[in-house]
Amino acid sequence: MKSEIQKSEVLKSEVLKLAKECGADLMGVAPASRFPSNHKIFRIYPDVKSVIGFAFRCLRGSYRGTEEGTTYYQYTTMSVENIEETVMPIALVRLANLIESAGFVAVPQRRHQTIMEEADSTNPEVAYDAIARGRTEEPQFDFVDAAVRCGLGERGFHGALLTDDFGPMQRLCFILTDAELAPDEPVRPHLCDRCGKCAAGCPGNCIGADGAVDPWRCAVYYNGANGTKNPFMPPEAFPDFPDRLKIIAGEAEIDPAKAKRILDEIYFYPPAQHAYTCSICGRACDVACYCHLEARGVLKRTFKTPFRTRPEWRFPLADFAAPPSAAAPRNEPLPLDCAR
Repeated sequence: MKSEIQKSEVLKSEVLKLAKECGADLMGVAPASRFPSNHKIFRIYPDVKSVIGFAFRCLRGSYRGTEEGTTYYQYTTMSVENIEETVMPIALVRLANLIESAGFVAVPQRRHQTIMEEADSTNPEVAYDAIARGRTEEPQFDFVDAAVRCGLGERGFHGALLTDDFGPMQRLCFILTDAELAPDEPVRPHLCDRCGKCAAGCPGNCIGADGAVDPWRCAVYYNGANGTKNPFMPPEAFPDFPDRLKIIAGEAEIDPAKAKRILDEIYFYPPAQHAYTCSICGRACDVACYCHLEARGVLKRTFKTPFRTRPEWRFPLADFAAPPSAAAPRNEPLPLDCAR
């Protein structure tokens, strides 16, 4: 007769095998004892014994369109919408079925994009007016923190999970279970050297000197408020803002109220099918981080060519400098003086 340890090892092996079949690239397990006693996982499921974390890669090629300034829907549809709404839910259902078929409880956890405990924050990936804020009765835990505890990777300077395989390019989901699975060791931080490339790469200066991300500012520039990086912005954009050129350059002062006003006027490109806002910045912070990690040669997965092979392109700010009433249409395709 198998011991409880043997049964646990078999179940973990089966979960890992199925996770790979379902498209998960990485899996890690943390015992519940690795989390503080007041952690939200215990509010969600008081009898949790193990937290299983799964990472699904965001295709490197899905960032290609914004890098080239050509197609802008691929990152949002393939690396946000498709993973969050199709790939991970199907994987979680199948994995939870496996665990529950073994006689244990499995509580799937994927990020709810439109519910927030914070009363004054936002989620750049969805419309700000679609978010229900201050919902403290709906506990949602920090996915990056949980992934670190599960041994999937380390937290980078700008808060993203960094893994040896994909750098910051993955999305996360979890299962809380009363099965006691063999834990994986946390990763010793070794990828992030606090170079600040993520902050420098952001078109809206949304990342502070301490690595903290201003979510409202991020929402504005995630959606494309920096005209030098947005081929869809008309030259007369934001006519009602005295500091319109500073907004377009990513240099304006922005508070939540002003962010909402800007976002109300930023409909230059349609959202994805599930109402995810399209990332015009293409997660520039993550791309800059990835390029730095790739250049250092610290990522396990290598490619024939580096991600960035030439200087970043930009439209000249002068394209927007004329008074809105006199603004001329912008050239199509990208202007020749757009440095590439």
